[in-house]
Amino acid sequence: MSSPSDKKLHGLDHLRALAIVLVFFYHYSVLFPHPKWMDTYGRFGWIGVDLFFVLSGFLIANHLFEDVQNKKTVPLKQFYLKRFFRIVPAYITVVIIYFSIPVFREWEALSPLWKYLTFTQNLGLDLRHNRTFSHAWSLCIEEQFYLLFPLLLFALLAFKPGKKILFILPIVFLLTFFARFITWGAVVEPLNGTPQFGVTWAKWIYYPTWCRLDGLIVGISIAAVFRFLPKTKEYVQRFYLLFLFAGLAILTGAYYICEQQATFQASTFGFSLVALGFGCITVSALSPSSFMYKYHSRFTVFIATLSYSVYLLHKGLIHLSQEFCEHYEMAEDSTIAFLLSIAGSLAGAGALYLVIEKPFLKLRRHLSGN
Repeated sequence: MSSPSDKKLHGLDHLRALAIVLVFFYHYSVLFPHPKWMDTYGRFGWIGVDLFFVLSGFLIANHLFEDVQNKKTVPLKQFYLKRFFRIVPAYITVVIIYFSIPVFREWEALSPLWKYLTFTQNLGLDLRHNRTFSHAWSLCIEEQFYLLFPLLLFALLAFKPGKKILFILPIVFLLTFFARFITWGAVVEPLNGTPQFGVTWAKWIYYPTWCRLDGLIVGISIAAVFRFLPKTKEYVQRFYLLFLFAGLAILTGAYYICEQQATFQASTFGFSLVALGFGCITVSALSPSSFMYKYHSRFTVFIATLSYSVYLLHKGLIHLSQEFCEHYEMAEDSTIAFLLSIAGSLAGAGALYLVIEKPFLKLRRHLSGN
């Protein structure tokens, strides 16, 4: 969902493209009629959001830590200006579409408009009543992160923390884990076996910001190590293959632990393992010796460039594609319907990028000077 900040970081383009593909497959296989083969490959796709969190945490923290190193301060005005023009124009455009064109909605009920405008839609999200454009929850978490993290970093500079920030991050990571652990026992587990269980689990564990900081913290940690511990950076980049295989092994373990998402082990350990797994893979992708770093693919750059627009629009466009199939008596669960949904999502995302995203990114560069 964040845009690439450095054209040379091809590995991050590959990962960003992977993230949006995972999310698309997951939502298609869980929320819409789909080909049977997708049941095997789509159910674990929710981890794509966690990959986005890791990438966002790294990219944002890397820029801020660079400013801390070079300027000894956090340029808040410049940072917020860049984030505004990157995130808000396309997001507000899609919010307008959802509220003004009912046929676009994949379900019936939207959350209140003020929750979308304040980026608080993820807090108290009840899927029984507000399933439409529910995927904006992750954007809310990222915007809350973009708002608060620079302020916290700015405040920390007054205490000249230096490398001490590296000790703060694991503490926050563990606090996120314990937040889910406590919430499971106090709020969710007592409803196990009742009709309210699934909705309560999503409302109190899956969507709240304080329960989903794992990926962001892992991304920030990678940026902190790369900026403040250059010898450690060289060491880990030298063993990029080890990090790649470790990441794949951790994600494999997470797959089995999270086979049933709304369980104790998935809710407590699962999210943390997914974040750590993608953290290891991100480290590998950032190594100049890695094939992911070296390999430039126009296809993954294309998908990565459109990933934010695809994320915003894909549910509504899948819905319209399936309505089209139904109108022309084509099976909604066919592979043809799936391919039409992909084509429709890419076309819609391309239009949003060209008409809204790209012009505002140019305006951002003009206003910020870079």
